[in-house]
Amino acid sequence: EVQLVESGGGLVQPGGSLRLSCGASGFTFSGSVMGWLRQAPGKGLEWISKISCTGGNTAYVDSVKGRFTISRDNAKNTLYLQMDSLKDEDTAVYYCAKYPSCKWSVRHDSWGQGTQVTVSP
Repeated sequence: EVQLVESGGGLVQPGGSLRLSCGASGFTFSGSVMGWLRQAPGKGLEWISKISCTGGNTAYVDSVKGRFTISRDNAKNTLYLQMDSLKDEDTAVYYCAKYPSCKWSVRHDSWGQGTQVTVSP
C-alpha cells in the first residue's frame, strides 16, 4: 500500500521559511517521479513542483519559481520542499504526490493527507 506522510507545516510570518518533508513507503521510491501539490482555502488542487527519479530534473509553477526548492533523498525514501520568502498567498494545505513511474510527462496517481502551511503576520 502506498503511504505518503507529510510533515513540517506550520505558522510562519511573511518572508519566512519552512521545509516540508514527505516520507514514502509501499512502493519503489527511486522508481517514481515525485511532486508537491497544494490547495488554498476555497480553491482547487494546484500542482506546484515535481522532481525526476534521480533528482536531476525539476519543474515549478511560475508562482513559486525562485522561492521554493524541491529535492529528494532516495536512500531515505524522503521528498522535501524548501520554501523561502513565503507570501500570504502560499497559505494552503500541501500534499506530497507520487507519479506512476520515471516518465516525466504523466499525471500523478496518488497523494498524501497533507500538511497545513499558514503564512500570516
